[in-house]
Formats: sequence, structure tokens, C-alpha cells
Amino acid sequence: MRRWIVITLTIALLFVVIFVFKGETGSAVVKQIQSMFEPEKTILQEIEGQKEETDVQLNEGTHSDYVLYVDENRYTMIKGEDADLITTKEPLPDHYPEVSMEIRQVTDAAPDALVEEVAIELRREFPRLKEPEHVSDPVEGFQLHGINGGQEWDSPVVQVYVISNGKTGSFVITTRYFLEAAEGHGARFYEMLKEFKVIEAK
Repeated sequence: MRRWIVITLTIALLFVVIFVFKGETGSAVVKQIQSMFEPEKTILQEIEGQKEETDVQLNEGTHSDYVLYVDENRYTMIKGEDADLITTKEPLPDHYPEVSMEIRQVTDAAPDALVEEVAIELRREFPRLKEPEHVSDPVEGFQLHGINGGQEWDSPVVQVYVISNGKTGSFVITTRYFLEAAEGHGARFYEMLKEFKVIEAK
């Protein structure tokens, strides 16, 4: 009987230690982020050929693995367990193609090993997807670009970036919009990604 009590207490103590450790680690990461980045700022970006000052707010990824600044007047960030999604604050009418930016982390594959796998998956939807190319702007990594349906105003566009997560894995960032919105939503997503920063917990 006494043995079972000892085992039960040991297990309970282990859970408490894990919980406290995780809590302290999480708090440390949050404090690190707060000390490194302004909670909001004003950026100058070019939208549809015009210079525009935009107020943007700091947003963290679900697991505090990255941050970026989001124009919260136009977009909202929905955090998920497997991926985060940035989409329009006001839903678009049903006849518009999807407008979004998905940020997903793959922890066990480096960008150069993952990019072709991503390309194969994308070609099912975008048969004329361009070959991967290495870019340094707006982020450092591989870029994939595709348009579906020709040059119509509502032709869906996909722009994907596969970048390092600073360890042994990658972030896959998928932006979707339509051809007419390339200089609007497309340009805004591009500017957001200029502010994308990987966070390494210390």
C-alpha cells in the first residue's frame, strides 16, 4: 500500500515539475519577444503604385517560434495547432478566390530537402507552377509561384516560401490571392513577410 502511495506522489510531483518548467520557459520566451520588438509601429509600403503609411501590430506564432507585424485593420491572425492563418478581417464575397497567408512549421526537414515535396503537392492545383528559385527578399529561402486559370481577374495565385526555422526544420509560408489583387493583398503579404523573424528561445 505504502509503495503505491510513493509511486502516486512521485508521478504527481513529476507533472508539477514539468508544468512549472514549461511555464517558466514560456514566460522567458514571451519576455524575450517583448524586449526585442515593439508591440506596434508604422511602416511605409507601396500599394498599387502609391506610398502608404500603415499601422501594424506585433503577432507571435502559436508556439512563439516566430513573429511578424500584421495590419490588424485589414487582417486577422487565426492561430492553430498545426498552422497559423492570416486572412481578411472582413470575409470576401463568395465569388472571390481565397485570400490568405498560412504559416506552417516542419521540424524535421530542411528547406532544400522539403521544397521539391512542396512543389509536387502544389502542382496538383497549379500545373504550371514555376520551378523553385532561391530568393533573399522578402525572406531568405526558396520561392514557388503559380497562377491557375490564365490571366483573368479572378485567376488564383499562389506564392510559397520555404525557409529555415533556424534549427533542422523549415517554415512553409503559403500566400494565396487572385490576379487582380496582386498589387493589393499580394503586396501587403509581401510587406508582412519582410518583418518575419524566427525566434530562438534562450
